[in-house]
Amino acid sequence: MKILLVGEYSRLHNSLKEGLIHLGHSVTIIGDGDLFKNYPVDISIKPKVLHFNWFTRKCKVAFYKLTTIDLALYESAFRFYWYQKKLKNYDVVQFINSNALKTPLFLQKKQLDYLKKHNKKLFLCACGTDTPIMEYLLENKMKYHILTPVLLGEHSKETFKFEYSYVTPTYKKYYAYFENFIDGIIPSDIDYYLALQNNPKTIQLIPNPIHTETLIKNNGNLSSKTHIFLGINSMTELKKGCHYFENALKIIAKKYNDKVEITVTRNLPYSQYIQHYNSAHILLDMVYAYDQGFNALEAMAKGKVVFTGAEQEFLDHYGITENEVCINALPDVDYLVEKLSWLIENPSEITRIGKNASAFVKKEHHYISVAQKYLEVYKKVSG
Repeated sequence: MKILLVGEYSRLHNSLKEGLIHLGHSVTIIGDGDLFKNYPVDISIKPKVLHFNWFTRKCKVAFYKLTTIDLALYESAFRFYWYQKKLKNYDVVQFINSNALKTPLFLQKKQLDYLKKHNKKLFLCACGTDTPIMEYLLENKMKYHILTPVLLGEHSKETFKFEYSYVTPTYKKYYAYFENFIDGIIPSDIDYYLALQNNPKTIQLIPNPIHTETLIKNNGNLSSKTHIFLGINSMTELKKGCHYFENALKIIAKKYNDKVEITVTRNLPYSQYIQHYNSAHILLDMVYAYDQGFNALEAMAKGKVVFTGAEQEFLDHYGITENEVCINALPDVDYLVEKLSWLIENPSEITRIGKNASAFVKKEHHYISVAQKYLEVYKKVSG
């Protein structure tokens, strides 16, 4: 099959591409590389002229303040049209998000028209913030989720401006147009599946693909101190619930001063971040989730004990038990302290869970077996 993957998020499409190519298919990725993360793409629509130097960036910002028009979106649109002859005759086009092209919405509609006209089947991989996800979260049916801080009144909507942009009247109208064009929706984990399970276009949950062969186990010696690592990204710390981890670690530091090494970093360059990450036995990932994202899965593949989303819905889906492959992180400091204490006092549990975690990711998330599941969906859905 000839497959076009549109956009990138946490390297999902790159891992999927590697699996699809291994299975003998032709795959092209078009996108901006998730901007500063700079993931590989085959066709780049990343704005370059307006991000060329400090002067062009200043001009872009000044123009936006005067007009509320983001010129970078128009540069991405221009690059799409420049390459559009290369975007024809694919068996499958898959979007990472309804706004994967990151161009002005009125132009993005025209780009959708073009892709629909010149290709066979269109799919959405639901793996991040999008209109139906936000609508479901705002109904507040889950025990907790990324909008919990807003709904509890701990933070304002303005703090979550990006997330709320997907439920403005203008964007909701665009999303309806987008969803009408696609042939199916594929959620990537339990959080998204719960939001989309009643949508008639939802096909099935297919887990995130992880290239496990590239992830070398590199944990520190458990005969020494237990190393706990919390790497904070200020852009996502609120919706991840990192303050629960920080407060729990303050208690753990006093309780087990001679038994633990605690590292908390903020906005570190990747080269420094990965040094702390690799030596950790326990990784604190996210509170407000029912399932794991890429960061948690890659750490689990390396044999680390990860505090992350692992609610009952996740356990039931994969037929596993509590504390078997990871620790379910709850918005409860006392609970987090209890779980961390249990691991520190029972290092054999760190070894057991880490071993199970690595085997779980290899079984359920291996990039080749996940790619095969995508192929089966592509084939069975009529365009």
